[in-house]
Amino acid sequence: MLYSFSDVKKELKRKSKGKVSSKQAISLSEEEKKLIHFINKQTEKYNQNNVTRTHAYFNFYLQHPDIHWAFLGHMVSRNGGWNMTDLKGELFTKLLSEDEQRVFFSFLERGNWLIFQDVYPQFLLYEQCLKRNKKMFYLLPFFDVSTFMETMWNYFWENRDPYPLCIATIINEQHYLEKRVMQNNYFKKAVLSTVGFKLYDFFRFNHILFPYYEEGSKKALLVGETSRHFTSVHERILLGKRLYALLFRHKDILSGAYHWAKDHPHTGSRKDYWPHLFNDVNESFPRGLYRRRIKNCQLRKGAERLYSPPLKYAWANVNHKKAESGDWFNDWHVIEYLTGKEVDSDGKIYNEYCKTLEKIELTIMAKKAFLREEEESK
Repeated sequence: MLYSFSDVKKELKRKSKGKVSSKQAISLSEEEKKLIHFINKQTEKYNQNNVTRTHAYFNFYLQHPDIHWAFLGHMVSRNGGWNMTDLKGELFTKLLSEDEQRVFFSFLERGNWLIFQDVYPQFLLYEQCLKRNKKMFYLLPFFDVSTFMETMWNYFWENRDPYPLCIATIINEQHYLEKRVMQNNYFKKAVLSTVGFKLYDFFRFNHILFPYYEEGSKKALLVGETSRHFTSVHERILLGKRLYALLFRHKDILSGAYHWAKDHPHTGSRKDYWPHLFNDVNESFPRGLYRRRIKNCQLRKGAERLYSPPLKYAWANVNHKKAESGDWFNDWHVIEYLTGKEVDSDGKIYNEYCKTLEKIELTIMAKKAFLREEEESK
C-alpha cells in the first residue's frame, strides 16, 4: 500500500535498480484478456487524428474531473491541432515549402499520436477499476506503460490527490516523447535542425494558448505560456507544471476555460477562439500581394480575416507505425518534480501573441521583397 510519499520514493528507488516484475510473469484471466483487448480497441478508435484525441480527453474529464491531466491534455492538444492547421493556413504557407509543411506536420502528429496511445489506456483502465471497485494497475505493462506510472496510479488510488498524478503524467509523457520524437534521428535531421523549424519555433510553436470566458461574458480571452527551450525535456516538464498551475490554481480561469471548451468543440481552426481574426474559409486571393492585416490582434480597416482551416480539410489521417518499445524510467530522482517549488503563472500572453502575429506578417513581406529583388536582378 502506497499511503505516503516516502512509500512512493522507496518503491521507485527499488524499481530504478531494475527490480521490477515482468508482465511475462503474470498469468492473465480471460476477463483480463478481454479487458486489455477492449481498451486497445477503444484507444485505436479515438486515436485517429488530433480532433478525435482532443474530444476524447475532454469527454473523459467530464466523467472524471479528478483526473486533472485529462483537461490539461485537452487544452494543450487543442494547441497541437492549431499548430497543425497553421501549416496550411494563411501565414505559414507563405513562409514554408510544401515539403517543410508535410515534415513539420508529421513531427506534430507523431507526438500527438504517441501521447494519446500511452495515456488513454491508463485513463480507461482507471475507469474500469472504478467500475469494479478494485485497482488493476498491474495490467499497465500490457499497454507498454512505464512502471513509473504504475506506482503513481497505485498511490493515487490510495490517496485520491489529483496533483501528484497530474504532474507524474506530465513527467511520464515528456520522457516518453524524448526518445521517440525529440531524439529520433529522422526528426532531428528533418525537423529540429532545420532553418524552417527555427523560424516556426520562434514565431508560433512555442505559444500555448488557453481561451477562457471571463465571468459573465461569452467573449474568449486568452491566457497562456511560452516555451523557450522546446528541445529540453526538463524545460517541457516545467512548462507543463506552469500550465497546470495556470488552469488549476486559478479557479476563475479553470471555470472559464471549461465553459469555453464546452461551447466550442475542437475543429483545429483558430476560428474556434477568435472568429473576428480567423476564418475557416479563405477570404483572400491566394496569388494576391500580401498586405498587413493585423494590429493589436484586430483586423486593419478593410482587411480580410486570416485563413485557418479545420483539421479535416488541412490534413488526412495518418497510419502510424507501432510505438517504439522500452521504458524510459531509470532514475527515481524524477519525483523531485512532484515536490519542487511550484512556479505559478499569471498567464499574460495577449501582447506577446499579438506581436508575434505582426512579426510573421513582416517576415512574409520581407521574404516577398527579397524574392522580387532576386527576380529583378536576373
